[in-house]
Amino acid sequence: MNRTLTLAAVGAGAYWAYRALTNPGVEYFRDKNVLITGGSRGLGLLLARHLSDAGARLAVCARDADELGRAYEDLKARGGRVVAIECDVTDPARVRELVAVARQRLGSIDVLVNNAGIIGVGPLEEMRLEDFEQAMRTHYWATLHACLEVIPEMKARRGGHIVNITSFGGKVAVPHMLPYVGSKFATVGLSEGLRAELAEHGVKVTTVVPGLMRTGSHVQAEFKGRHEEEYAWFAAGAGMPGLSISGDRAARQILRAAARGDAELVITLPAKLAVVAHAVCPNLMADLAGLVNRWVMPDAGGVGPRRVKGRDSRGKLPDVFTTLPDRAAAANNETPVIGQPPLPREAVAGS
Repeated sequence: MNRTLTLAAVGAGAYWAYRALTNPGVEYFRDKNVLITGGSRGLGLLLARHLSDAGARLAVCARDADELGRAYEDLKARGGRVVAIECDVTDPARVRELVAVARQRLGSIDVLVNNAGIIGVGPLEEMRLEDFEQAMRTHYWATLHACLEVIPEMKARRGGHIVNITSFGGKVAVPHMLPYVGSKFATVGLSEGLRAELAEHGVKVTTVVPGLMRTGSHVQAEFKGRHEEEYAWFAAGAGMPGLSISGDRAARQILRAAARGDAELVITLPAKLAVVAHAVCPNLMADLAGLVNRWVMPDAGGVGPRRVKGRDSRGKLPDVFTTLPDRAAAANNETPVIGQPPLPREAVAGS
C-alpha cells in the first residue's frame, strides 16, 4: 500500500512538473484572434488588457455604447489591435452578426471568451419569472449561440479554444441569487459537455469557475427587496481579502489555464474548498445554506421586486468595507462617466 501511494505521489508530481515546464503562458495568445463578450468592463476588460499586452488581436462587445467606447479607447491606448462591437448577446441574430463582423475585421476566431453576465440579488419572494428568463438568456443561451457560431470553423481547421466564464454559484447554490445560480449551473453543464464532444476535433473548452473577485461588479449588480441590506452582504464579501481575489490576478489565472488547455479552473481557495465540500457532503452543505438563508440573509420587503443598482444601494455600509472593490470599479470601467464622448465610429459594427 505504501509503495502504491509513493508511486502515485511521484507520478502526480511528475505530471504537474511536466505541465509547468510545457505551459506556454500568455504568449500562447500572440497573433491570435480573440472575441470577448462582455469585454467593456470588469473581468472582461481585464482579460482584454492582458490579451492585448500579449499581442492578441481583439474583438470586444457590450450593450452600452458609452461604456464600450471607453473600453475601446483604453485598449487602443495600449497599442493593440481592437475592434469594439455593440451587441446585445441575448439576441441570437445580434450574436450571429457579432461573430461575422469580428471575423470580417480580424479573420477566423481562434479564441472565444464567453464572459457577458448580469448579477441579480434578492429573496425568491421578490424574484419574477422574467428574472430567471433574463439570466438564462444572458448566461446560458448567449454562451450557446456564440459557441455555435464559432464551432464549425474551429472543427474544420481542427483547432480553437472556447473559454466559458461561469461562477462558483454554478457549482454551489447561493441563497438570494437563484436566477443567477440556475443559469450558471446550466452553463457549467453546457461547457463541460462541449469539451467532451469537441475534444476529438482538436477544439479545447475551458470552464472557469470564479469565486469572489474584486472587479467592481458590485456597483453594476441589481438588488431587490431590502436592497441596501442585500448590497451590504454582497459588496462586503466581494471586498474582503482572503475571501476575494483581485480581478487582475484572476484574469492572469484564467489566461494561464486557457493556455494550458485546462478543463476547469476554480478561482480562490474558499471557492475550491466549498466545491469539494459540496461534492463530498452535499446534505451538510445544503443544511448550512438553509441556515445562512434563515439567520443571515435579509427578509423580503423594501423595494419589493423593483431592481436597484448597487451604486444606488450603498445605504449606511461604511466605505471601509468596499474600499478595494470601489477602487476596482473605478479602474475597470464599472463606474459611469458623465460627459463621455460617443463610441468612435470605426469601432461600431456596420459603420
